[in-house]
Amino acid sequence: MDGKAEIDVKELAALRRSGGPYQIIDVREPWETEICGLPDALGLPLMSLPSRTAEIARDRPVVVVCHHGVRSGRVVAWLREQGFEKVFNLRGGIDAWAAEIDPEMPTY
Repeated sequence: MDGKAEIDVKELAALRRSGGPYQIIDVREPWETEICGLPDALGLPLMSLPSRTAEIARDRPVVVVCHHGVRSGRVVAWLREQGFEKVFNLRGGIDAWAAEIDPEMPTY
């Protein structure tokens, strides 16, 4: 994960299995996370992000998730501008997670 701005769903699955420290931030709207999401993700809808950056870890990898990876990619760029170093976009978002890792997950 070092040096790159995004990871794929297989890398996130391996990180979750490893038991190592990490944080997942889901920047989708509440109506989206009600449909599907990762149970260990912290919901920080995009509009609330500037006032809630204190909730984002600086001491471990942070994976930012949205529906397809577009919003989360913008969030990762913004967080890096704010001095966060260990933030990564989930390429393909929760949609890719459902397709490749958890086919039982509802999609929209």
